[in-house]
Amino acid sequence: MARYFDVHPDNPQRRAIGQVVRLIREDGLIAYPTDSCYALGCQLGNKNGIDRIKEIRALDDKHHFTLICQDFAQLGQFVHVSNAVFRLVKAATPGKYTFILPATKEVPRRLMHQKKKTVGVRIPEHVVTQALVAELGEPLLSSTLLLPDQEEPMTQGWEIKERLDHQVDAVLDSGECGTEPTTVIDLSEGEPEIVRVGAGDTSRFE
Repeated sequence: MARYFDVHPDNPQRRAIGQVVRLIREDGLIAYPTDSCYALGCQLGNKNGIDRIKEIRALDDKHHFTLICQDFAQLGQFVHVSNAVFRLVKAATPGKYTFILPATKEVPRRLMHQKKKTVGVRIPEHVVTQALVAELGEPLLSSTLLLPDQEEPMTQGWEIKERLDHQVDAVLDSGECGTEPTTVIDLSEGEPEIVRVGAGDTSRFE
């Protein structure tokens, strides 16, 4: 049964964040809010957590996972960023964008795109998400919480708790979350390619 954490959206309780991070470090899988919609998250090296995300979402091996990063310094440890790409990404973060970039050796091979050796990264603008990754001290491996039988992600923490009670270890609720996933921009070849139009404005990449 999943633990349920009611977290303040502007001043998340440190004790609650600490308890959730302990669960993550113990190979737990969590459902948590972001500035676009709810996501599933686990620790980078948690193979079981990755398998559970794939099972919940019915994903294949081609799926791009996302590393939720606290800031640019952290992001730069896990992806290769040229000067031109740096400027593009810097101008759009923190925000509702996921960027696909070439992965560094810090990224476990099973998280990379099999052929391209790329991974998704993002720096969200959400107080609770930022508190989580700050406490964790490393990126949170994530995937949008969009179930295979649903058109849109669920927006309520209690609803997610009811639906995924025996499939995740914790649910964080900080009020209603959006339903629109991030805009995905592939910058792995240098020039921006819009892969998915979502919550982030695409005009700067067109």
